[in-house]
Amino acid sequence: MAPIEAPRELWDRIRRSYKMPNLQNDLVGVHERWYASRPDYIQRMTERSRKYLFHIVEEIERRNMPAELALLPFIESAFNPQAVSSAKAAGMWQFMPQTGTYYALKQNVFRDDRRDVLASTRAALDYLQRLHTMFGDWHLALAAYNWGEGNVGKAIARNKRAGLGTGYEDLSMPAETRNYVPKLQAVKNIVGSPASFNTELPFIVNHPYFQEVEITRDIDVSLAARLADVKIEDFRALNPSASRPVILAAGTRQILLPWDNAEVFKRNFEAYKAGQYATWTAWTVPSTMSVAEAAKRTGMSEADLRSVNSIPPRMLIKAGSALLVPRGAKNQQDVSSQVADNGKLGLAPEVVTRRTTVKARKGETVASLAKRYRLSPQQVADWNKSTASAALKPGQAVVLYMPVQAGSSAKAGEGKKNVRTAAAPQPIKKKEKVAKAG
Repeated sequence: MAPIEAPRELWDRIRRSYKMPNLQNDLVGVHERWYASRPDYIQRMTERSRKYLFHIVEEIERRNMPAELALLPFIESAFNPQAVSSAKAAGMWQFMPQTGTYYALKQNVFRDDRRDVLASTRAALDYLQRLHTMFGDWHLALAAYNWGEGNVGKAIARNKRAGLGTGYEDLSMPAETRNYVPKLQAVKNIVGSPASFNTELPFIVNHPYFQEVEITRDIDVSLAARLADVKIEDFRALNPSASRPVILAAGTRQILLPWDNAEVFKRNFEAYKAGQYATWTAWTVPSTMSVAEAAKRTGMSEADLRSVNSIPPRMLIKAGSALLVPRGAKNQQDVSSQVADNGKLGLAPEVVTRRTTVKARKGETVASLAKRYRLSPQQVADWNKSTASAALKPGQAVVLYMPVQAGSSAKAGEGKKNVRTAAAPQPIKKKEKVAKAG
């Protein structure tokens, strides 16, 4: 018997390895017609997939999983690794933040592995395998991937109690999940027989599109693309988790480059003598401060600091935050793995305050007065050039800086005749609310 020749075209390789049972219902037909009537959309989607599809197919075959699963990113994100849903799911495989964390996808201020081609594919296939083991059925596993394993488990339990079937089509589920598997089946059918739907698929060679290249130094994204001789947009398409202008080697140990450009990068990297590989580094903020103060300390304009680190207006930067800042020409030290892997951006609302004068009560101290107004005793002491434990005389005037929205509380507590206010906006640190890192 002559050996089976390996397919030249990746689509053919996928067709040969279909393993899931076919779903046949009216919804499949609805989605077949929807896709077939939009050739431009199919063209954009399939062209985008050519960068990633070979790797996904290889991983699926290595795990002996159904080849249809390689088509799932068409449904999830149209193969856009930068896609973000309204529910904050991100990447080609659309991982929610918590699920991504469970499957070891790092999400910090420097990178989001939910967008990383290798990491997110590994996590998605791990998750799908786990769901298939849990439910013993690929259609139910896909429903759980979309709806959550807990919801599918509860739906199965409800049907069991009611004496009903427990297959995918037997369960009551939201419309999105009800349409999820039919969408995949529709794409599977179109890939399986494009001519039957008057559709053409772009030729995708059955060959790796990219190679992994180890990086040993922090390197600017623009320089990496230049050394590889690829356009910056093509570099970012293969390395979508690198959303910042620099890649930190301690956190991102390899980059992906088009097959023929990997050796070009290696040669140019070794020969590069024109200066630093990275013109950016990480700075850990020592204390909570305004953006203006942070910009002054790092030699940046406030606008540039906000832009590079995605800091919205009217926010303070919390102590311990990691910011991307310019790296001095003499600084040869790359960012540590502790910062590269765990850097977070903590933000707190910038509070406008008013200078307020109140009168001390009998037997009151700086500490007890601060407690009465829910302020830090040390702050009150600093404002009045005193100590936190100092005693106050009855009727003594004490200066406070109260949040504008809380000004009425001071008046209510002391009476109008005891309070004088003058506008003096300045930030204070009080009950800071942590904003999630970008």
